[in-house]
Amino acid sequence: MNRTLLISLLAAPAMIAAVPPLAHAGPGEAQGEVRKDLRAGAVRSLRDIEKRVLPMMAGAQYLGPEYDPLAMAYRLKFIREGHVVFVDVDARSGDIIGQRR
Repeated sequence: MNRTLLISLLAAPAMIAAVPPLAHAGPGEAQGEVRKDLRAGAVRSLRDIEKRVLPMMAGAQYLGPEYDPLAMAYRLKFIREGHVVFVDVDARSGDIIGQRR
């Protein structure tokens, strides 16, 4: 087994446990905030984030995104084998900051 893959698999439970829930903006607020942040060049577009994350979630059905303007993070929601999986992504860098079931 590839050493990097093995390390990733061993570290995954700790990463999942360390992911705090995102704070949620009220209905409609998040969309306005992400547009403002995009115009300011502070965050990446959802399309860019999806291009990075969706290939990593092979075998999962993509249910959609949420944006948290306070954390400047996207939460992408998937379902795999009957379990909902959340992938939290830093909207500024595009890096995955956590994943949890």
